[in-house]
Amino acid sequence: MARGEHHKLHAQDRTQRHRALVAQEAARLMSEHGIRDFHHAKVKAAERLGIADAQALPRNNEIEDALREHQRIFKADSQPLALRARREAAVEAMRFLRGFDARLVGAVLEGTADEHSAVCLHVFSDDPEAPVLFLQEQGIPLETQTRRLRWPGNEQSEYPVLLFGADGIPFDLTVLPLDALRQAPLDRIDERPMRRATASMVQALLAEEDIQMFDASTPTPAR
Repeated sequence: MARGEHHKLHAQDRTQRHRALVAQEAARLMSEHGIRDFHHAKVKAAERLGIADAQALPRNNEIEDALREHQRIFKADSQPLALRARREAAVEAMRFLRGFDARLVGAVLEGTADEHSAVCLHVFSDDPEAPVLFLQEQGIPLETQTRRLRWPGNEQSEYPVLLFGADGIPFDLTVLPLDALRQAPLDRIDERPMRRATASMVQALLAEEDIQMFDASTPTPAR
């Protein structure tokens, strides 16, 4: 093998090792410090590791995989409980917000939510003030922000975000127009349309978890 080719392969191998290390550290930061933004997590992880090579920054899906592994190893007891509590809270919230066709998105749906995670919902109304007024009428204190979302075709727009807490769980509602029910914005992890779930779909996930827990706790009959 030529010396130049050897150096190239060595550099590629080093970059791959660095990507894995940054992904693992970013996952740890997200899990232990509640960082929710993938880009912020990987930049901070690279700084902590002293890795300056931009090629060593992992993709968001690599960090999500590392996060699942971190949770499996270090939070096998607490993370599933936090996830279930948020899925149950999501079902209640979507039924409460049924007038706005609420859909669950994000970490609670994907299964990576932990005690730091908000329940992220999309709610739909051509009047952006309608969900605000509805929640205020129920006596729910709100904070408001905006969020930029990307759509197929690289279109980008900003939308209102409503933040509140209920029973110790944070909620994050993005208010979208009704026609967004037909087309989901792009996911920040894989750049594909976001997965979204209705209350009945999340209820089915909870029922599936119950079956898995029952099967895991049932002793195998002796032969």
